[in-house]
Amino acid sequence: MHSTRIHSMNTSIPSILFSLGGKCLLDWVLVFLQKNHICSSFIGVFSVSLGVVDTTLTLIVSTIHLHSNGQFFLFGLQLTRYHICLLVQIVGQVYSALQFPLVVMTGLDHFCTISQRLQPVSSRPKQTVRLFVTILLWFLTALYIFLLSDFIPVLEDVSHYQIHQCWIFHTFQILQVAVLLFLTLGYATLYTGFSARLIKKSSLDDQITDQSRTGSRRTVISQTLSIFLNTWAIFLFSLAILLLLPVGIPSYLGLNVVWLCFLNSFLIGVVLCVVHPTLHLAQGLAAVPPDSFCDWRFKFSLAAEDRA
Repeated sequence: MHSTRIHSMNTSIPSILFSLGGKCLLDWVLVFLQKNHICSSFIGVFSVSLGVVDTTLTLIVSTIHLHSNGQFFLFGLQLTRYHICLLVQIVGQVYSALQFPLVVMTGLDHFCTISQRLQPVSSRPKQTVRLFVTILLWFLTALYIFLLSDFIPVLEDVSHYQIHQCWIFHTFQILQVAVLLFLTLGYATLYTGFSARLIKKSSLDDQITDQSRTGSRRTVISQTLSIFLNTWAIFLFSLAILLLLPVGIPSYLGLNVVWLCFLNSFLIGVVLCVVHPTLHLAQGLAAVPPDSFCDWRFKFSLAAEDRA
């Protein structure tokens, strides 16, 4: 119990309710701003589902808390402030467990989108598959938390009616993803620097081969870094501060649509660097996943035209 509480914090129920309300508002604002293409990617469909889950959790917590006696009957079940803490802890654990599966599924979705050329594929089957995968991911993650994980709720040793604060777990998965992200950015920066030096040092006979193989990939990576960093520099700076400071992130706040939009831009850039469809981007043949923050197509089209 002691080691568990080291990685958690005692938070008042009104504070939880306030933060959940703010999170829901921000989630739906971002979903609304991306309404024209929100269902065109897996992470967009998942963002909508996350907004639904957050809203449901907020309504349940609000309803129980606003009752003067701290209890509420739902489908014959008596819900008290005890269930507020229990629900928030369970949902927080589900959110934490979803971090890496979301990275993998979003990366695969973007890889399939960018890899396709002139293959006319109807969007409706894709949307159906994305919706099915989203529902399956929620179900399997919840199943993992209940049956396979070592999650144990931490509750105050008082009566259910006297609970006014909840123990909230910190999320570490988001920090692990952030470390992986910074390592990837560092590697990309080193790659562009070293590849540029290799091209300059290569002989005249080998220079054409180096430029065709290494130069085009280096240009794609450098353009990707420029677009991504120019768009998300402030967010990256804030994320770096969270990594350096001993500040815990509540697990129920760790997964939000702002973070998903950031991951979306990052993973689009990673897949573009891996697939590196320079000529197809220049000719407008490569499909780039929708991104409301980074204008990938415009920048890469210009880069490709310069090389031509």
